[in-house]
Amino acid sequence: MTKKITIAIDGFSSTGKSTIAKLLANKYNYVYVDTGAMYRAVTLFAKLNGYVTKDTFNKEALINDLTSISLSFHFNEKIGFSEMYLNNRNVEQQIRTLEVSQLVSKVAEISEVRKKLVLEQQFMGKDGGVVMDGRDIGTVVFPNADLKLFMTASADKRATRRYKELIDRGDKVTFEDVLFNVEERDRIDSTREDSPLTKAKDAITFDNSDMGINEQFDRICSLVDQRLSKI
Repeated sequence: MTKKITIAIDGFSSTGKSTIAKLLANKYNYVYVDTGAMYRAVTLFAKLNGYVTKDTFNKEALINDLTSISLSFHFNEKIGFSEMYLNNRNVEQQIRTLEVSQLVSKVAEISEVRKKLVLEQQFMGKDGGVVMDGRDIGTVVFPNADLKLFMTASADKRATRRYKELIDRGDKVTFEDVLFNVEERDRIDSTREDSPLTKAKDAITFDNSDMGINEQFDRICSLVDQRLSKI
């Protein structure tokens, strides 16, 4: 039987967690779960239904409507990874906007939302052979994960990456707005009451402020191979 482990990748926004997770999943033929996309999809649902805006948030209405939310990932062969579906509709592009980014931390603070998504994430990864990235994977979702990484980088470097990504996609944003969003998400994610963003005691810190994607991938693959050699 092929050896398979559970890989948990946590860290701050725009540290490239999803990019690395996708590459690992492809290399080791693992299931990739983008938990951030799940929270973004719930945020999009809340936005479309008028439950959350930049200035208002009807938490009770969202909580009462959580049973109306169905989330799933569908593999897209053309791009080589799974896309997020909300109630059987592809929302991969809609959830990546700055507008959703500005709202997602508010929604992710809600305990009822986190409980719903954590249960779904644990079910998706119950058989191992999974790479999952997010904010609380190594501390809450899979505290017994075989390999835990905590990715970080300076706020300025992360904002620069995110800004380029949005501009290349055609979004009209300013660097100042993106930097503010990165720093505000850090603050909310790290100080929320339920499952705050914290580094698991046994996680390996990975600062990629001055590291290219290929160097990151090679170093992390070495860590994965070390873990696989021990099982």
